[in-house]
Amino acid sequence: MARRTKNRRIEPTFDAPAARRSGDDLKLGDSDRVVPSRQRRRPGKGKSAKGAKSARRTGTRRKSGAGGGFFGFLRTAVYWSLVLALWGGIAAAGITAYYGAKMPSATTWEIPDRPPNVKIVSADGDMIANRGMTGGEAVGLHEMSPHIPQAVIAIEDRRFYSHFGVDPIGLARAMAENVMAGRLTQGGSTLTQQLAKNLFLKPDRTIERKVQEVLLALWLEQKHSKDQILEMYLNRVYFGSGAYGVEAASRRYFNKPARDVTLSEAALLAGLLKAPSRLSPARDPQAAETRAQVVLTAMRDQGMIGDSEMTTAMSRPATRAAAYWTGSEHYFADRVMEELPALIGDVKSDIIVEATVDLRLQKQAEKTIRSLIDEKGGKLAVSQGALVSIDTTGAVRAMVGGYDYANSQFDRASEARRQPGSAFKPFVFMAALEQGKRPDSVRNDAPVKIGNWTPENYKGKYYGRVTLSEALARSLNSVAAQLAMEVGPKSVVELAHRMGIESDLKANASIALGTSEVTPLELTAAYLPFATGGYRPEVYFVQRITTSSGKVLYQHDRPRMTRVASPEIIGMMNAMMQGTVEYGSARAANIGRPAAGKTGTTQQSRDAWFVGYTADLVTGVWFGNDASKATKATGSSLPVPAWKAFMEEAEKGRPVKRLPGSWSPGAPAPGIAAGEPQTRPVPQASVGGGTQAPQGHPTPPAAVPSGGDPDHTASVRRPVPPADVGGGVQRKQTSILDIILGN
Repeated sequence: MARRTKNRRIEPTFDAPAARRSGDDLKLGDSDRVVPSRQRRRPGKGKSAKGAKSARRTGTRRKSGAGGGFFGFLRTAVYWSLVLALWGGIAAAGITAYYGAKMPSATTWEIPDRPPNVKIVSADGDMIANRGMTGGEAVGLHEMSPHIPQAVIAIEDRRFYSHFGVDPIGLARAMAENVMAGRLTQGGSTLTQQLAKNLFLKPDRTIERKVQEVLLALWLEQKHSKDQILEMYLNRVYFGSGAYGVEAASRRYFNKPARDVTLSEAALLAGLLKAPSRLSPARDPQAAETRAQVVLTAMRDQGMIGDSEMTTAMSRPATRAAAYWTGSEHYFADRVMEELPALIGDVKSDIIVEATVDLRLQKQAEKTIRSLIDEKGGKLAVSQGALVSIDTTGAVRAMVGGYDYANSQFDRASEARRQPGSAFKPFVFMAALEQGKRPDSVRNDAPVKIGNWTPENYKGKYYGRVTLSEALARSLNSVAAQLAMEVGPKSVVELAHRMGIESDLKANASIALGTSEVTPLELTAAYLPFATGGYRPEVYFVQRITTSSGKVLYQHDRPRMTRVASPEIIGMMNAMMQGTVEYGSARAANIGRPAAGKTGTTQQSRDAWFVGYTADLVTGVWFGNDASKATKATGSSLPVPAWKAFMEEAEKGRPVKRLPGSWSPGAPAPGIAAGEPQTRPVPQASVGGGTQAPQGHPTPPAAVPSGGDPDHTASVRRPVPPADVGGGVQRKQTSILDIILGN
């Protein structure tokens, strides 16, 4: 029994009564169970256990302190924030991958060429204008004022040199300020992102465009240095008023190159980037100045400038920029741009155009036109003027197309077609000379009837028998009409075209009084053979065109001259037209050296002209109004003083030269044998009413009648007939003032 007891296996028991437990027994408590058993609560025991557990929990709370709830919330918030951030990152990566896959391979990306710029300089190399999509040439950071990049970085991207193309801090700050403001007040794009958008993308506000902008910004940062990115940005960003890039903006708003921009001006330019059109000083100078002060404050806060510099810059008053480029040289620049396609074709890279304009003479021409309109325009009801000056090689040295280019870019010098009036008469008299007449040939200045047309002199004043020289100097309409019918209107038109007129001319009797419209440029050019001895040079505006690296794309050859008149005819015409300056309607044009020309005034003084020349320059001047509104001006009242003021400045320092050719009274006319009569009878027309001069000798020059303008074309009692003069069609009687006042 003892052995059996000794070898008996002892099984473990749970919850055995204490009396039955032995110190040697293997004991396992309830806490040793993997899953505690449900015990029947004994009286008094359950309450104690519950109390113990409650006490343990209370102790834990006390240990954790009063803030335990807050930290629990914080732990939960952090947890879910991380979860959301993780899923947000996954979503962002997916969107980026999706839209990125739609873009071309990064190996094919390259910076697009900047639109080419056309830099136009004067004959002396002075800057005239920039033309092209950008309105200015590209300049390096070292070629612009250091204030410009500083101001742009201060207001647009203060961490430009530290971020990697995208600025998370700047983006977060912008988002916070937008939330606080309750609206979109700031953007989070860096300069690199803005450049990427300008270079490659459309300005669409879509997720796709924003994703592509970020990817391109990262690529730009990898491929280019910070300075290169900043330089590209400053040369391409829009500054309003049609100016792209700092060079264009500097010249547009301050009329100076970017290298000369001051601190206050740089702040204004940087401020425009927020809203280029709305903040443009050409539109709202006060808003532009207010924004510039914000930029200056940002520069001070970032240590770029000191308080004194900021105060000085802020003291600059707001000034309005011109609504458009100002300066008459822009009329010339526009004409140069029209010439380029025929000279070099499409402009594919930056080029430099060396124009023929003399900037000193251009400024003098502008000053002359504007000062006379300011002084007399109100009294004479004149608001516009134009001036063209061409040297004897055909180079256009000055061209003013209106009173103010900023207000009107319409070029009245080369585009406006107006009636020349008596400024056309030299071609009538020259056609007569080519058919055997001479300056001392005599005609009877008296009322003359040609078909149904009866031209009259100004205020009905007639001089009887006069030489052709006197008739031209006094601008006698009766004699001009007689000559036109003697030689034939078609002959007059042919000669005018040969001399350089390009517009269509109507071959009728009224051609004698300049009723067909021409431009100031072509009328001035048609006077060139008088100054060159019978040669018509090709008129040109461009001397040379080169690339920015110096490669010559175009070079104007030696002047191309075409003989259009004999030296003898030119000599006679010069002798006749000198009389206009010596004792005729242009006496006030005397500049102390040989000069000649012709004035003109049209119907109701709508157009007032003087085209005059020396052996160096031919200059034409026109005054009037747009839409052919009537004025009170004549060729003598405004164009002649303007011509004199300009030519006195233009001829300074030049040697005095005689006009080409010569003529002596008594010499036979070209093509007429000596001894033949040099005058021909007046054509079949009703002539009468004039004072008859003694036969055999021309009437000597007399004083211009007082109270009248000898240059002004007088009235006509009957309408101007059509080309078939004398036709049977009867027209309502009217005055030539209703048709033309030619000079």
